[in-house]
Amino acid sequence: MEDGLLDLANDVVRKAMARGASGAECTAAEGDEFSVEVRMREIESLKEAGSRGVGLRILMGKRTGSSFTSDLSAEGIGRLVASAFEIADITTEDPHAGLPEAEELGAIGGDLKLYSPGIENLDPARNIELAKRAEAAAFDADPRISNSDGASFDCGTGRHAFANSLGFAGEYRTSSCSLSASPVARDGDSMERDYWFTMARDPGGLQAADVVGRTAAARALRRLHPVKVDTQKAPVVFEPRTARSLLESIFDAVHGMSIYRQESFLAGKFGEKVADERVTVTDDATTPGLFGTTPFDDEGVPSRRTAVIERGVLKSYLLNTYAARKLGMKTTGNAARGLAGNAGIGHGNFFLEAGVQTPGRIIAGISNGFFVTGLMGFGVNIVTGDYSRGATGLWIRDGELAFAVSEVTIAGNLRDMLLNVEAVGGDLEFQGSLAAPTLKIGEMTVGGK
Repeated sequence: MEDGLLDLANDVVRKAMARGASGAECTAAEGDEFSVEVRMREIESLKEAGSRGVGLRILMGKRTGSSFTSDLSAEGIGRLVASAFEIADITTEDPHAGLPEAEELGAIGGDLKLYSPGIENLDPARNIELAKRAEAAAFDADPRISNSDGASFDCGTGRHAFANSLGFAGEYRTSSCSLSASPVARDGDSMERDYWFTMARDPGGLQAADVVGRTAAARALRRLHPVKVDTQKAPVVFEPRTARSLLESIFDAVHGMSIYRQESFLAGKFGEKVADERVTVTDDATTPGLFGTTPFDDEGVPSRRTAVIERGVLKSYLLNTYAARKLGMKTTGNAARGLAGNAGIGHGNFFLEAGVQTPGRIIAGISNGFFVTGLMGFGVNIVTGDYSRGATGLWIRDGELAFAVSEVTIAGNLRDMLLNVEAVGGDLEFQGSLAAPTLKIGEMTVGGK
């Protein structure tokens, strides 16, 4: 099946067109995964699995129908095609439905380093040992680490093929692996946990298991004996792991359908200053080896680099073909979908570009502030920009990390937060498709006692 996935996608499209569709597109995917979780030095779960499936979307004029199947026999493919037509027969017309324009289709060339054959050659016994070593390193780091929520090793490979009735056909392979540890620290009546992880396309790109375990332990230990500070306005510094959550909110705000529906605080702000000039947010699905990189999007449009916010100015929304037509614009190559349904909008490598200051220098310049290492809850309103989330971290006193803080909230408005960015760190690192360096907001409300 591996060698015939693209042929299968093309064949499904031909069958749909022969049956009378005015347009068709097919996604075919297969993959294998391995996962092990250990806890207290023993295996807690072990999984090895494979999957494959095909999804079809057809157009009957301005009506659409879609279906998917994991049955790749001739009979299964026949039912797949028939189901898509049955659904199209009962849907209403949508004037914006359709495939991209033919001239918009294509794929970027070159080796994007999305696949490493080393993943397929990994020894399960070695994978289990890596997870055990990461947890053991956390235990060995300090006697106060006496419990664990576990450590895990995950890896997998995949193949993705896409074809449509306009003549586009393309496929690519991917691989990934990750290692994580989540130790629990205890000192007297104070008990805290934290985690650390590493991800890569190739096993050689992972941090050592000992490093993962020790880093996770250090993060848990520094959270011991937290206090609740007084409610106040103060500078807030997001470490990279929590700054990534702000990128999620920015993505939601520049999502084409949010803009069309006027459900974003950035709607109507195209070309305007929406952030401090230190803020440049980019969507780039072309950088080799990263997790948001692909040669083409899920409509067959070439991947690209898009400046979303450039030196504080909103330069672009993120669009698929449907949202672009709704807004009278052109797709930005951000179509994303599973096997079934219409394409949604996703991001490539969506990141806040690095600044020049080290995290230590940013912290050293603050006499009284909050360094956020953990966030809880979902208190972000993309329509209004209102922001309020539970937070944990470390209090900054006289330029140093002084003591642990928990059970507080941080509140503000994303409009003000973006305009009030006072420092961007140089520590940008990709551990996934969303990335941000250390980020300082000049003032937010820290709600405590």
